Amino acid sequence: MKRFYREVSVAEVEGGFGVLLDGRALRTPAKRGLVLPYLAPAEALAAEWAAQDGEIRPATMPLMKLVSTALDLVADKHAAVAEEAANYAKSDLLCYRADHPPELIDRQARLWQPLLDWAALRFDAPLRVTAGILPVSQPPDSLKALRHALDGLEPLVLTPVADLTAVTGSLILALALWDGEIDAAGAFAAATLDEAFQIERWGEDAELTARLDRQRRDLDAAARLLALLD
Repeated sequence: MKRFYREVSVAEVEGGFGVLLDGRALRTPAKRGLVLPYLAPAEALAAEWAAQDGEIRPATMPLMKLVSTALDLVADKHAAVAEEAANYAKSDLLCYRADHPPELIDRQARLWQPLLDWAALRFDAPLRVTAGILPVSQPPDSLKALRHALDGLEPLVLTPVADLTAVTGSLILALALWDGEIDAAGAFAAATLDEAFQIERWGEDAELTARLDRQRRDLDAAARLLALLD
C-alpha cells in the first residue's frame, strides 16, 4: 500500500492517547479504536508511521503489529492466549539442561538457574530441572501460580509477554523481562545460550545467524513495547 497520508501526530483522546494520520484517528486492522494508555507508546507508534517512505511496509512496524494484536485478538481471547503462554512452563527452556560438555553445563547453570530461583521467589513457582531430553513434570501449584500471573496482565502487556515466551521458548524469561529482572540483551543471551556455544565451537552458520537475527528483532520489539508501557 502506498503512503496515503502526509502528517502524523499524537493526540490525547478518551482513555489515553491516539495516533492521527492527517488529523484522522488511526484504527486497528479490525477497525477498532487505537488508544494507548501512555504518551510514550503512542509517540513510538506514530514514529513508525512517520518513517514510512513511499510505501507502507508492515515488516518495519513491529509495534503496530503488537498493538493491533493486543486490541484485535488478545482483548477478546485473553484466557486462550494466557493458557498458551502458560503451557510453555511445562517444558520451559531453562529447565532442560545439557548433559555434556561440562563447559555448556556450567554456563547453563550460571545463567539459567538464577532466573529459576527468582521465579520461585517472585511467583512462588519453583520448577524442576532435568538433563537431556527426558521430560520432567512440573509442580501443579507452580504452573497454577504462573498462569495466575498471566491472567492479571492487561492485553497490551500480555501480548508482548506471550510473544517473548514463544520467541525464547521460556515463560520464565518472558516474565523476568516484563518484571525488570533482566533486560532485552540478557533475555536474548539466555535464550540463545546453546546457539552461541555452538557458534563458538564450530563457527557461524548462515542459516543459524539469520534465525538468530530474526529472534533478536522480535525479542527487541516486544521488550520495547513493555518498556514503553512501564
